[in-house]
Amino acid sequence: MGKTKHSGRISLPSRPDPKLWVSKMPFGLNRIKPRHIRDTLKVVWDNRDQLPYAYRILTQGVCDGCALGVSGLRDQTLEGPHLCTTRLNVLRLNTMPAIPEKILHSDIEELRKLNSTELRKLGRIPYPLIRRSGESRFSRLSWDEALDTIAGKIRSIDPKQLAFYLTARGITNESYYVAAKVARFLGTNHIDNASRICHSPSKTALKRSVGIGASSCNYKDWIGTDVLVFWGSVAANNQPVSTKYMYAAKRKGTKIIAINPYHEPSMDQYWIPSVAESALFGTKITDDFYQVNIGGDIAFMNGVMKHWFEMEEAAPGSAVNLDFVREHTNGYEELRAHVMKQDWALLEQSSGLSRERMREFAVLLAQAKSAVFVWSMGLTQHRFGTDNISQVANLALLRGFLGREHCGLMPIRGHSGVQGSGEMGADPFSLPGGEFKGADIARIEKVWGFKLPEWQGDIVGVTLENALLPDDHERKLKTFYTSGGNFLETMPDPDFVERCLQNVELRVHQDIMLNTSTLVDAKETVIVLPAMTRYEQPGGGTSTSTERMVYFSPEIDGPRMPEARSEWEIYVDLASRVKPEQAHLIQFKDAAAVRAEIAKAAPNYDGIQHLSKRGDVFQWGGAWLCEDGICPTPDGRGNLIPIELPELRKPEGHYFATTRRGKQFNSMVYSETDPFNGADRYDVLMNAEDGKAQQLQEGDAIVVYNKYGVFHGRAKWAEVKSGNIEVHWPEGNVIIPKGVYEPHAGIPEYNTTVIVEKAETYYAHKDTKYVERRIDELELVSE
Repeated sequence: MGKTKHSGRISLPSRPDPKLWVSKMPFGLNRIKPRHIRDTLKVVWDNRDQLPYAYRILTQGVCDGCALGVSGLRDQTLEGPHLCTTRLNVLRLNTMPAIPEKILHSDIEELRKLNSTELRKLGRIPYPLIRRSGESRFSRLSWDEALDTIAGKIRSIDPKQLAFYLTARGITNESYYVAAKVARFLGTNHIDNASRICHSPSKTALKRSVGIGASSCNYKDWIGTDVLVFWGSVAANNQPVSTKYMYAAKRKGTKIIAINPYHEPSMDQYWIPSVAESALFGTKITDDFYQVNIGGDIAFMNGVMKHWFEMEEAAPGSAVNLDFVREHTNGYEELRAHVMKQDWALLEQSSGLSRERMREFAVLLAQAKSAVFVWSMGLTQHRFGTDNISQVANLALLRGFLGREHCGLMPIRGHSGVQGSGEMGADPFSLPGGEFKGADIARIEKVWGFKLPEWQGDIVGVTLENALLPDDHERKLKTFYTSGGNFLETMPDPDFVERCLQNVELRVHQDIMLNTSTLVDAKETVIVLPAMTRYEQPGGGTSTSTERMVYFSPEIDGPRMPEARSEWEIYVDLASRVKPEQAHLIQFKDAAAVRAEIAKAAPNYDGIQHLSKRGDVFQWGGAWLCEDGICPTPDGRGNLIPIELPELRKPEGHYFATTRRGKQFNSMVYSETDPFNGADRYDVLMNAEDGKAQQLQEGDAIVVYNKYGVFHGRAKWAEVKSGNIEVHWPEGNVIIPKGVYEPHAGIPEYNTTVIVEKAETYYAHKDTKYVERRIDELELVSE
């Protein structure tokens, strides 16, 4: 790990820079843009019944939104306050009152008429609930009754028929750690978390390429780096506070590049509410946009490297950092041979970019002395996501952009709790501080005092599918315990997922609110347990940011759900009831005791035991992982890995399709209209020339379909790469194939190929063209 420590906050320039202004018109009047003042006033109104408590959460607690790590109103990167509408929108989850009993116990069919947004607005879950098969209403029950029922069911089944899942909904490291321990204590390795469907390829690829499982650098490294690249990441929309870092980087002369099929308006220009100059006149963010095909990133990166190797032939050292490569990498000649045999025509076709455009990017990086690569789901949510990230690592290693100031590899996290989830062991392939194998198993058994199950657990997608196995199958999912999460709105093929959930005998939903999956029938029983938020947790809790900062979030005085309980305490109580004779092995006196054990079980987290009050924070690993180019791999060197082009089959007349986010946090939608482009949730973003070639007009009702499903929407012209379309997530999940997982990391595929037709044409021929001949003649998606 690195020896250099984070150097602390820096200040923004005091004088404005009109060259960066979007417009001299104050507040972007008459433009399609977020209305931060209006949105803030709306949040104030929504929280009017608990304004003092809301204020204390904002000023004392660690943000439960994205993983940028804002504590109170401050972070470790820039001086001054930080606040964004994403955090403000999430705020109401912490201050809302209980769901009125009349509504909570109404007929289930009435509740099912509400979407997740409407269910969320009903309020908090006040006490444990149960609904047995055939019952049309939830009934109240005591905590003892609820936990005894769950414990009895767990005792009656094979541990391989039990699974746990934890979302990133404000969950603390303490809860992830205790859940990981409890799962193994109960004999199951089926435990997974929200990173499986967002960043699991990042960890897998970084481990194999450079030996790390987290960001190698800090947000501070953005500010003053020569080139800052956002790859498949719309940070301005998903992590809005990051725009302040982008502004600071622009003021230092950093070039910001975005690589994405859609020329995202929020990455082009932004009105940053916590920077007066930007709030008034906006800020031009990106210097260039490279619009690749969906799935075309590997080809693009191979093209960039091919240019580098050609430049090296003409002038050694002009593109590749040869000293760094010789001293700190393996596989250079193999990578070079692999890339040089790539055909330019195929690289152009696959990437969607010309050889000249690839050269522009290659020269930009070759001339840069530093660069930071940031990426998100645009790279990870593919069946070749791990290869995408290893390609990014290849670029960094060839240029030596690793282990020093203003350089690094950063998988930017979209949720406040998700970085710590795998590091705490809430993952079928991980244990606290290590992997689920060999020496790490023996090490954890010594800390925990009991034997771990030796079989490999399943990723959450496979776990859900296991619900449809025969009843006598040893991995038939019979009890599913989920802390947060809504698989109906996060996984491909929602109808299939609903069948899986219905086929589980006992489902436990531990949450702060209802969602649509909570209302799905179970084969025998659904139990709902009311959880505390991170701000209610006795003894406080911790979370880990994208840059590996571990923050302490204190318990904050305010109203409470009388029967809500701390999540880690619920797990302990349940485990003690399943195995009362061994309960002493799973007990913790308080949250501080959990942190003390984390420090022993996860060596990187030595220091978490000292976090106890507001403002406490430490960064594991130092400022830069792989400092001075030395990687935590067996030989201390990074691995350059030849990556094959994925097969992208798109028959004539078809489009590549992917999903995108609008104004939402995870699957929680806060507006039907995207404030950056005016699109609603059922608009299909497509290139205007593509639409006109099909005799479409903007606003036409269209049908997007393939052999997996049908999506009804309206044509919306946008700067999307020709031959590609984008639909909103989760609404567009109906056209995404189920059961397609990335082979290394297990992330579901969220991309496909589709046909787009005017709705009237589709329905005119539906009975003959799309039913009788549909399976044979629809596209062959790449699998």
